[in-house]
Parts: sequence; structure tokens; C-alpha cells
Amino acid sequence: MTPRIAVAAVTFDRHRELSILLDAINAQSVTVDSICLIDSGTSPARDVAATHPNVDYVRSEANLGGAGGFALAALKAVASGAEWIWMMDDDAEPADPECLAILLREAEARDLEAVVPLVVAPGQPDRLSFFFRLDGKVTHDRAEVEKVGFLPDDGHFFNGALIRSDVFFKVGLPDMRLFIRGDEVDFTIRLRKAGIRFGTATTTAITHPHAFSETKHVYGAGWHVIVPESAFKRYYYYRNRGYLIRRYFRIKSFVADVGGYAGYFVQRRDLAGFLDWARSFTTGLRAKGFAPLEDQKF
Repeated sequence: MTPRIAVAAVTFDRHRELSILLDAINAQSVTVDSICLIDSGTSPARDVAATHPNVDYVRSEANLGGAGGFALAALKAVASGAEWIWMMDDDAEPADPECLAILLREAEARDLEAVVPLVVAPGQPDRLSFFFRLDGKVTHDRAEVEKVGFLPDDGHFFNGALIRSDVFFKVGLPDMRLFIRGDEVDFTIRLRKAGIRFGTATTTAITHPHAFSETKHVYGAGWHVIVPESAFKRYYYYRNRGYLIRRYFRIKSFVADVGGYAGYFVQRRDLAGFLDWARSFTTGLRAKGFAPLEDQKF
């Protein structure tokens, strides 16, 4: 018997992409019971949602960010009574109609509580949008990752992640305080700390825009930093990195960030860029703007 499945999706001013996503979800060989869609965009996508009868459309007049949108969408999906929640951003798309079926089979065969597909770049099915680190080196090569097979305790959340609904009762919802950039890292850390069984199924994929230009190698292939293209994204990425380092006492990440970004900006003689990173990063380290971190020390 096929379990009840609900999609938790978010959208922000991407009507065309959203329409493609909804069509692809409803073309899956496994039926999705409902699509809980949170719309925080400046131009409501109500008309797009209305073309699909199984969409539970929620209009948010506040910009919840990716984290807040996924939190509300996941909560709605859990409340629907679904056993599994399939997470989707509006610019993602299952690569084929068997994607959901394969994820379900992997979860059942490996007794997983969450399973994530590979994420490939649109128009470049052999190239991963987000890297994996194999043998200490970063790779975007899909074939190279597929050779490894199933990747336990690893995966890129939230796009395409299939999560048992009771997992959210164990680890909580995405942290809306992070807004964008970092909420998926925080959620992954919580999964590991709670002992949730999860991993990446390399036998299926979704497409999602890549961020190749953001990856900057500093000291060769083994050391890199992420530099988002807009000031808005840079602030949240740097700030949230600092916050998560403090929250989970991530010493290796602290060393990697300080050494990596210092090296990157010094090599480019970019004092303004370095100061921008330092201000945002230390804001996160101080947990400024966040509730007090009880029992946490840095």
C-alpha cells in the first residue's frame, strides 16, 4: 500500500518555474495526496496554483525567507496526515516521473527516515549543482558520485528531500531565524545529532539552478569558500555561518572560514570584501539578533 505523501513547497515570484514544478510533481508515477504551497512573493501565484486541484495554497504577506517558508509548508504538510513529506523549492524539478518512487524504495530498503536525491544543473544532467567532497576533494561530477553508490549521513537539503513526518517532531522545523542560506545546514546537523537515518540516493535526481560561480578555490582543490553574488545573500550566508559555528561549536568550520576567507580576500587585495565578511561573520558569532544560546560557549 502506497503511503500518504504531501509536498511542502515554497515559491517567490517564479510563476513559470512553479507551473513546471507542479506539473512534474503530478506526473510522478507515485501519487502525491496534496501539495502544501507557501507563496511569499510580491506577485501572488494563486492563479498558477489553482490549475492543480491538489494544491493547498497559502498566501503569506510577509517574506518568510526560504527557512520560514519551508517551516510553514512542512507544518501544513504534517498536519495533513501524510506519512512522508517531499520538500521542493519552486525552481526545482524532478528529473523524471520515477524520482519519488525511487526515493520511497530506497527509504524502505535501507530503513531510512529521510532520503535525498542528487541535485543536477538544468541542461547539464552530468553536473551536480552542489558539490560533494570525496577523498578530501570537491567534485561536481555526477558520474564520480554515482560510482560511490548510496551516501549515508550525507545530502543536500531541502530540495527533493523526502522526510518522514515524525522526523519534524524529533528535530523540529527549519529555523526561520536563519531566513536564507544556512537553514539547510542547521537542519542537517540536527538530523545527525538526533541519530536520524538519512542519506543520498545516487540513483535519481532533481534539477535545480547551480551556484558554480559562488565557489572560490583558495589553496587548491581541497580548500574553498562560498561568496554569494549579491550583498543580501552574502550577509545572510556569512552571518549564518558564524551563528552555526557558535551554536554547534564547530571548530573545524571556524578555522576553515577564517583561514579561507582571509586568504581569498588577501589574494585579491579586497579589503572592503574582507571587512564585509568579518562584520557579518562576527555578527553571527555573537548571535546578535538571535535568542540567547543557553549552555553554549565559544
